[in-house]
Amino acid sequence: MRRGIRWTLWLLAGALPVIGSSESMDDIAMPAMAMSMPGQFGPYPMARESSGTSWQPDSTPMGGLMQMNQNWMTMWHGFANQIYDHQGGPRGASKSFSNSMLMFMARRSLPHGAFGLRLMISADPLMGKNGYPELFQTGETADGVHALIDRQHPHNLLMEASTSYSLTLAERRALYVYAALAGEPALGPPAFMHRFSSEDNPEAPLSHHWLDSTHISYGVLTAGYEWDRVKLETSAFNGREPDQYRYDVELRSLDSYSARLSYNPLPDLALQVSSGRLASPEQLEPNVAVRRSTASASYNRMGSMLQWQTTVAWGRNEPQPGPASNAWLLESALRLENAHTLFGRAERVGKDDLFTPGRALYGPTYTINALSLGYIYDFTQWGPVHLGLGGMGTVYRYPSVLDSAYGEGPVSYLLFMRARL
Repeated sequence: MRRGIRWTLWLLAGALPVIGSSESMDDIAMPAMAMSMPGQFGPYPMARESSGTSWQPDSTPMGGLMQMNQNWMTMWHGFANQIYDHQGGPRGASKSFSNSMLMFMARRSLPHGAFGLRLMISADPLMGKNGYPELFQTGETADGVHALIDRQHPHNLLMEASTSYSLTLAERRALYVYAALAGEPALGPPAFMHRFSSEDNPEAPLSHHWLDSTHISYGVLTAGYEWDRVKLETSAFNGREPDQYRYDVELRSLDSYSARLSYNPLPDLALQVSSGRLASPEQLEPNVAVRRSTASASYNRMGSMLQWQTTVAWGRNEPQPGPASNAWLLESALRLENAHTLFGRAERVGKDDLFTPGRALYGPTYTINALSLGYIYDFTQWGPVHLGLGGMGTVYRYPSVLDSAYGEGPVSYLLFMRARL
């Protein structure tokens, strides 16, 4: 269980000699640098860019290590959590595991634009194919035969490998192309581990498969047009979610498509609406396509002693064939004095896959409500790596007919140690 966090810490430490020069920027200088540096995809502040080609508020704090070298800008970002997870009730379980992510980004300035590279990897496969316990979570499979229920799947070793080119047409207008062996299409808000309002929560949202489950797609091609604070983009991508083989690359045809409209009316506010058609996203239901629609708003506040971001999001899945379902998400994170972090998440999700065919409760869509609250204290710093201790608890509300399976009022909690750049 400890191999995952040791593996990621080794990678973090191994990166330090490369980026630990006099030109490297620490986490105090990063916000100012991010607001002055142009992005990979257009002539706007780099802090606006989040996962894939998605936007976040311009004032969002950026963690990581940055280095300037003539026409190149590089940045490293990453985290690793060692977690003890206890999920309550008859269908709960306990497990110790590690989840992690390490990301490298490079941008080269060109006469009329920019060239970009991104690479992101994770040690999540070391936790095992069946992932970690999480009540009411569903999606994907551990063995290619049975669906994962009340568990969250691990991420693949390769999370992103992409390149991009942006062409500046005028002072505030640009065109760009993003191509990824592994990447994120223009669908949904920024992925949950890249949203400041969510990145401190070590547990995946129950709404993941309504909002941002396409954040690891093996084969993505996106083109976009930006005009000041407005962006319109469209993607062709492989709609199949990763299978149980977490170390390979599963290329298929670009059989799915999406479009997204993003608008940042203020430096503290980011809005998006998007829609797409996913062809055969689930390995266990290869003949089912899904129409997905999402909308989200993220509001960010920065102060001398605090960083605060809140996101509200809605997602709707319409299987073809199958009943439609909705998910609502409200999450917030408040970081004080760069040492104390309070975070919370409230969700309301319609689940119709909590039981397999033949079970007594199989068939209907059940509305699941979950509320999580957590806290992290960053107690020390090892070079550019912050070390913290945290905990989170979750309570649920659901139809009483589910009491026979889940019990009455289960409570879940996580205890964890975190290292982050």
